[in-house]
Amino acid sequence: MDVYSGYSRLIAPDRIGPSIQLAYCWTHARRKLIDITRTGPAPIAEEGVSLIRELYGIEAEIRVLAPAARLALRQERSAPVLARIGDWLIHHRARVSSKSPLGEALAYVAKYWNGLGRFLTDGRIEIDSNTVERTIRFIALSRKNALFPGHDAGAENWVVIASLVETCKLNGVDPHAWLAATITAIVRGHKQSRIAELLPWNDRIGAPLED
Repeated sequence: MDVYSGYSRLIAPDRIGPSIQLAYCWTHARRKLIDITRTGPAPIAEEGVSLIRELYGIEAEIRVLAPAARLALRQERSAPVLARIGDWLIHHRARVSSKSPLGEALAYVAKYWNGLGRFLTDGRIEIDSNTVERTIRFIALSRKNALFPGHDAGAENWVVIASLVETCKLNGVDPHAWLAATITAIVRGHKQSRIAELLPWNDRIGAPLED
């Protein structure tokens, strides 16, 4: 995940419910270092980018594996790389001005270090939030329109529809076909007690997405 402040409520001390741990996104951490390398020679930042690239190389190889297998290989191969990144971070933070762009980039990585290493504890956790961000991109692109729905109820309805559309996409179902078929079924008296039959992941309604 990125560092959107709204997520902080999930781990607030006064929150009622099971404890939650946040997994942070290596793409965001890497991007800050890449930006520095684009402004001129930056051997420290380049070294950091190279180390992070090693993590991504491992992820590319194990992405198709089951979570348990991914976790085992991460512990074997990724953990040593992460330890090297940690040593690199400590070494250079002590020598770089905290107010410089590089110092700020290193401070960012240090601040979210525990969350950045969370992918080593669970094979289901991704190394970055790229998949999620691709999923919500259309929402971000239409953000200005969404700011003016005209009414609170309109905003709530927009959120519901957006969630249903993206759920269809995640399950390989064409959203338009699913919405049309679902609304038709409801109009024809589909029983509320059987509402689960209409959900996108049941694949009983709507046409599949084209490749």
